[in-house]
Amino acid sequence: MNEDGTERLAKVLAARGIASRREAERLIAEGHVRVAGQVVSHPGHPVKPDDPSIRVDDKQLPAAPKLVYYVLYKPKGYIVTRADPNARHSVMELMPELPERVEPVGRLDINTEGALLLTNDGDLAHLLTHPSTGVPKRYLAKVYRTPSERTISRMEHGLPLDDGKTAPAKVRLISATDQENAWVEITVTEGRNRLIRRMFAHVGHPVSKLVRQSFGTVSIRGLERGHFRALSADEVSRLREIAGGTPAASAGRRPAKKKEGFAKADPKWLERRLAGKKKRALKKG
Repeated sequence: MNEDGTERLAKVLAARGIASRREAERLIAEGHVRVAGQVVSHPGHPVKPDDPSIRVDDKQLPAAPKLVYYVLYKPKGYIVTRADPNARHSVMELMPELPERVEPVGRLDINTEGALLLTNDGDLAHLLTHPSTGVPKRYLAKVYRTPSERTISRMEHGLPLDDGKTAPAKVRLISATDQENAWVEITVTEGRNRLIRRMFAHVGHPVSKLVRQSFGTVSIRGLERGHFRALSADEVSRLREIAGGTPAASAGRRPAKKKEGFAKADPKWLERRLAGKKKRALKKG
């Protein structure tokens, strides 16, 4: 929000559940939105969030919906958009009849499965996907042949891909199979397109299966493919801490309060000690 209490028009439309921010920008550019009776064509046009003169196709904005947060175990073969010109399946088909319109937080490619967050909290989603936040995303990858310790070390320190060197990652070998494959756990803090697959391809270990186990501090533990659940209040609180700059490993933890002053001695113990000193002094005397 700006200092004068205004926000970008596209952001206000998204917050009211009209569309995603990108779709809202398209509606504005195509002349579907009026403010105070005038067509506005710029998505950044400043408006008050509660301005009753904002209308989309001559309809007043609905009331702001309550903020909701979900995690979906995305199966392979589903795209992370609402519609597709090629008629591929959308993750939205797996979350029907929700009372609020939600949007995915980030992306997972069609051949990758696992943890996908969905929410109507645009501010939180923006922060969690911003490169500067560095939210950790943990994956389990099935790769061809077993990577050596040297290869794992190279991946951890960064690889020179065509769009720049990768940030440091955490990589560990989980197990090797009888079919010349291996399961490797890798945690990255970037959101580049097909990053994990490109990293393993670069070092000669192409990926045949990829599952995102967790996003930040939210995991798919206990979920079946294609199922989703609402996040708990604690999970949402931790995500907000991470979005605010708290390392994921520290999110949700409260520092222990330091005790001030000295501990008080037990009165009976102190009485016995003084009696003992007095007895020893009498013996010396």
